[in-house]
Amino acid sequence: MVPESLKRYKLLCDMNLTPHQWIALIVTLAIFVTIQRRGRVPIELLFLGGLVTVTLFGVIEPNVALQGFSSPAVLTIGALFAVAAGLRSTGVLDWVGHQLLGRAKTERGALVRLVATIVPVSAFLLNTPLVAMMAPVVVDWCRKRGVSPSRLLIPLSYLTILGGVCSLIGTSTTLVINTLPAVRSSIGELSFFEVGRVGLPCAVVGSLYMLFVARRFLPNRIELLEQLGDQRREYLVEMLVMPNCRLIDQTVEAAGLRHLPGLFLIEIDRQGEVITPVTPRDKIHSGDRLVFTGVVTTIVDLEKIPGLVPAADRTYEFQPHEQTKRHLTEVVLSRTSPVVGQTVRGANFRERYNAAIVAVHRNGVRLTNKIGDISLEPGDTLLLQTRTEFVDTYRHSRDFYLVSSTGGTSARRHDKAIVATILFVILIAWLAAVSWIPDVGLLAGFGSRPVAAIAICGLMIVLRCMTTSEARSAIDLQVLITIAAAIGLGSALDESGTAARIAQGLVKLVEGAHLSESMAAYLLLAVVYLLTMFFTETITNVAVAAVMTPVAISVADAGHYEPRAFIMAVAMAASLSFITPIGYQTNLMVMGPGGYQPRDYLKVGAPLALLTMVTALIVIPQVWPL
Repeated sequence: MVPESLKRYKLLCDMNLTPHQWIALIVTLAIFVTIQRRGRVPIELLFLGGLVTVTLFGVIEPNVALQGFSSPAVLTIGALFAVAAGLRSTGVLDWVGHQLLGRAKTERGALVRLVATIVPVSAFLLNTPLVAMMAPVVVDWCRKRGVSPSRLLIPLSYLTILGGVCSLIGTSTTLVINTLPAVRSSIGELSFFEVGRVGLPCAVVGSLYMLFVARRFLPNRIELLEQLGDQRREYLVEMLVMPNCRLIDQTVEAAGLRHLPGLFLIEIDRQGEVITPVTPRDKIHSGDRLVFTGVVTTIVDLEKIPGLVPAADRTYEFQPHEQTKRHLTEVVLSRTSPVVGQTVRGANFRERYNAAIVAVHRNGVRLTNKIGDISLEPGDTLLLQTRTEFVDTYRHSRDFYLVSSTGGTSARRHDKAIVATILFVILIAWLAAVSWIPDVGLLAGFGSRPVAAIAICGLMIVLRCMTTSEARSAIDLQVLITIAAAIGLGSALDESGTAARIAQGLVKLVEGAHLSESMAAYLLLAVVYLLTMFFTETITNVAVAAVMTPVAISVADAGHYEPRAFIMAVAMAASLSFITPIGYQTNLMVMGPGGYQPRDYLKVGAPLALLTMVTALIVIPQVWPL
């Protein structure tokens, strides 16, 4: 007697695939296997190669293969990356980060704030740029509080993933699925909050897990604290409190100036009256000169506070539209420098070098608290505010022993923060309203999500919330190329009939189990979810969504089930990736800063993946009956 398992295997082997179907299937499997065996091969190159192969062999027409590059999802995602850059360059996200973690005292308090804020925010902002912007904020908070970043960066990634499934634009996965030809022809278009009907319960369950369970599994990399506390050369810097500074009338403690890493507030100079030592209860007034000793990275943090500007050189640019054109540079004065022997105030750096002195460092010597009166000596290290071309111009100058640019010091356009915020709110409202805007007549243009995102991006550039180069550099081409190529590969599986053949094989396998109709439908839904989740954890979310969605729709058609439920299963499984660092880009982004190993994701993410899978498989059939 032939075993039942062997009969099921024969069903799959007897599908009688055509040559084109074999090519589509072999190319897809080859991509998946190559990613596992040769992790160094760029993923976008693999998918592009696969797309070219199926096109050359005639599986799909060239115009179909290239549809992904003009896909509304690709255009929308690219524009949203740029919009996020506008929020960053105007300091909106710095402000959000300050409000989010600024007053948290403990690791648990920080985690509670992350859960309460990141989940709802990531529902309306693509989670990849959100993590890119929030990770430095979290690391800075950890540096100030003596907490290892490994305790908070995985939670940051997971929370953005959980929030991303609460709306159509929270994750690139749902944006891509919504624009696939197979989805449009099957169910039309998803509404803005439709995915949230299953995504919100998953987000709630996942957030509770992160708050009460995950902390037991998170690593505590003590060596990261030692790296963050690395003592570099300390500068003397004097900051002037402008009338528009948000620190005015706050105490030193409330302003967050008491526990800055590597920085100490020596004194406050208030119209000639010197307050020293400074206590946590002392209040900050307009016009105060705050004198610190500290390292470069923390001086950069001070510079990012609106209305707080270095006072060592009165030529310092503090107008936002001019400040963005300048950067911080370190120079070491040579013996032949013409400014040696002159005071900081009298050096006239602006006239000589088109630069302004921000801070001074002198090895082995305690500098006077009046930085403007310091007499410059050979070997002094100066922190300068310079134009971009300063490094190239003076790299070989005899005036300086050394000239080096200081990274991470780009200024913020704080004067455009309100404009950027208003534009972002308009974008969210516009994207949410698209589902109700008619696609014909005078309002047809307003019913396009790519048009909405590109329009707001363009307005941010026109209104100087960011520069064209900032917008351009914010767009992640690797992600967009992978998405576009994966959409084409998914079309090859769909149009060649390969997806339908695979679906028929899955349906026959389940029918062979002799289950009731409702149980068979539920089992197929679970199989689609598990397959998608497995491929996502080993490849990447958006590519798997583009390939698996046609298969899921074909499964629904073959079994005469509701396709929406199967599409949602793919959307959830491809988005909720927690077990490996490569399954979702945000997991990979925090791996280095958090000092994580792959096993850390498995320990923390496996229970979360199980919880969200069970939640999704319970909710989906209730919302969209099979």
